[in-house]
Amino acid sequence: MAEIFGSHDNLSLEQIEEFEIENNVKLTELYKRSLLKWNGGVVPNLFMISDEQGPSVLNVFYGIEDMYDNLTDFIDIMDERLPSGFIPIGDDPSGNVICLGTKVPYYDKIYFWDHEQEPEDPDDMSMYFLANDIDEFLDNLYEDTEE
Repeated sequence: MAEIFGSHDNLSLEQIEEFEIENNVKLTELYKRSLLKWNGGVVPNLFMISDEQGPSVLNVFYGIEDMYDNLTDFIDIMDERLPSGFIPIGDDPSGNVICLGTKVPYYDKIYFWDHEQEPEDPDDMSMYFLANDIDEFLDNLYEDTEE
């Protein structure tokens, strides 16, 4: 599993539940567990988007509470841009977003949203499937060995 640096203050389950109510979202159990463990942070590792797209770098995971990479802020920013049933949970250095599916049939799954392929209608799926859940996504991260 990837190492996460610069994690923020620890969260309680109550804080996560308050976040869900305030943002009208139901987070997955695995994602809640990762928030309880790290609450966001920097993850300087690569992930494969697709054979066609190639790899990208995971820049940061967003966290909850008072911080620069605040999950609430990014949910607000991406509200009208992402398909319904997805929230942004992180990004790459180019401003593309790592998303968590919060509604069936995408619930718990991790997707990549490329802002350069943003459709006029956000519900036109312009997403790339990355992993079945946050743990699988973290397990699939790898370091850049090319210098």
